[in-house]
Amino acid sequence: MIITRKIATGNVGARQLLIQGENMKKLILIAAVSAGMLLSAVSAQAADRTLMLPVAGALAVNDAQGRLGDSVRFYFGDQRTPKVLEKFGGEKTSQRTNAFGKSDEKACNWVFLSAMLHLQQRAQDLGANAVVNIVSNYNNVEHASATEFECHVGAIMAGVALKGEFARIAK
Repeated sequence: MIITRKIATGNVGARQLLIQGENMKKLILIAAVSAGMLLSAVSAQAADRTLMLPVAGALAVNDAQGRLGDSVRFYFGDQRTPKVLEKFGGEKTSQRTNAFGKSDEKACNWVFLSAMLHLQQRAQDLGANAVVNIVSNYNNVEHASATEFECHVGAIMAGVALKGEFARIAK
C-alpha cells in the first residue's frame, strides 16, 4: 500500500515518497556498515600481537648502523661491557609507528630504530657514551635479552618500549 501525504506545498506523489523511503534505507544501511567497520577496527587493534625479533636483524635494516653511528655504544640484557667509569641514571622510552600496510617485522624494525635513536639522543645529552642493560619494557614488564627485543603490533600501530641505563665506559 502506498501512502500519500498533503504538505504545505501541495501533494507529494507516491513516487516521491517511495524514493524518499529508499534513500532513507540506503542511509541507514551505510550508517550500519560504517559502525560495523569501526567496531571491527577497534577490536582488531585490541588484538595485539607480541613478537620477539632479533636485535641484529633490526640493526641491519633502515640504515640503522649509519643513523646510530658509533658515538654511543649499546649493550642489551646481560651483555658484558667495558669498565663503567660513570653512571648517569636510566630512562624508559616507548615509541609507536604506523603499521598499516607494513609487515609486522618491517614496522617493528622501524619503531625499534626510533627507540634506539631516542636512547642515543638522551645519552649524548647526558654526556654518556653508552647505554647499558637495555631491556624491553612493554607495559612496564621487563624482558631482558642480549639478542632479542619485544614488539607489539595491532591493526594500525606497532610499538617498542625499551629501558636502559646511561654510562660513560672505558674505550
